[in-house]
Amino acid sequence: MDQAESVRTPASWVVVGLDNGGTCNNATVLDATGRYLVDNLVENPSLVTEGPESAIEQLAAAFHNILDLTRTPLTLVRAVGLDTPGPASATGVISSKGATNFSMVSWHGFDIRSALEARIGLPVFYLNDANAAALYAHHRLFGAEAMTKSSAAAIVGTGLGGGVVVDGRVVSGAAGMAGELGHVQIPLHGVLEVGQPVPECNCGFAGDVESIASLTGIKKNLLPYWLTRFPDHPLAALPLPQAAKQLRSYAEKEDPLALAVFEQQAKAIGKLFTIAANFTDPDAYLLGGGVVEAAPKFRQWFLNTVRDNTQLRAEQSAAATFALVADLDMAGARGAAVAALEAVQPA
Repeated sequence: MDQAESVRTPASWVVVGLDNGGTCNNATVLDATGRYLVDNLVENPSLVTEGPESAIEQLAAAFHNILDLTRTPLTLVRAVGLDTPGPASATGVISSKGATNFSMVSWHGFDIRSALEARIGLPVFYLNDANAAALYAHHRLFGAEAMTKSSAAAIVGTGLGGGVVVDGRVVSGAAGMAGELGHVQIPLHGVLEVGQPVPECNCGFAGDVESIASLTGIKKNLLPYWLTRFPDHPLAALPLPQAAKQLRSYAEKEDPLALAVFEQQAKAIGKLFTIAANFTDPDAYLLGGGVVEAAPKFRQWFLNTVRDNTQLRAEQSAAATFALVADLDMAGARGAAVAALEAVQPA
């Protein structure tokens, strides 16, 4: 599909979604009828490593570029949705300790939402990137029924993000930290091998989901253990960071070591979803991240293993759906746009 075929012009008032990442911003436009005006990534450099001033200018540039691309007059824009990696408050104030993408001291405690709002002169609504992806996945799955449904999403990446959506809206919590599913501590019985060390998370917790189900968990906890069980494996000759990144390609070829690692990850997510089942009893359990981009056979095996390790009552099994997060590369911007639309659309 060429650019002309993948871009539409607005038929009503609109909101804009901006996804701020460590390398790039991605932008989209959503009109009042629920139609996205672009079908592909529309990116520009985020420049977050250059500090807040440069980053805000780049977000403003992304905003104006997506309006130009879709031929959307500024007067039609009612609001902007913005997502960034966390940790940040519910109102978009970056943690006072900074974050992976916001390590410069000038970012610590910076109000990125208010700064962008002042720069573009429009209301800006904020949520973290994992919540945004969870919100988009929820609406993508349920469509017209989204506002009457609930879901829990786990997004596996360098860490483990996620979100809880109830009646079509993200549960953000009093401090903006609801849905930090990666830091839920889970029972490890049935997940770890006998004698396997309890995995530790960079957050300081032991045995939380992220310590197992994340790229960091593979590198720090799982792969070092499994290489002791498979000392002649080709990955044993590589530095751990490199070996961890290559592990999925081995799993796609049904390599025993790689499948053992990913089975532990799937079991950990199943334990997490079991807790969600008893806490929120969602209509859907959603899984996203690198596994979504994997070969179809491996992807389905992983989802099935998660499902098999989620302990549901018979009534819950009959009512619930397990699904993969679609369009993950665009999910952040699209989820941010949905949040903005929900905020300004008349009830």
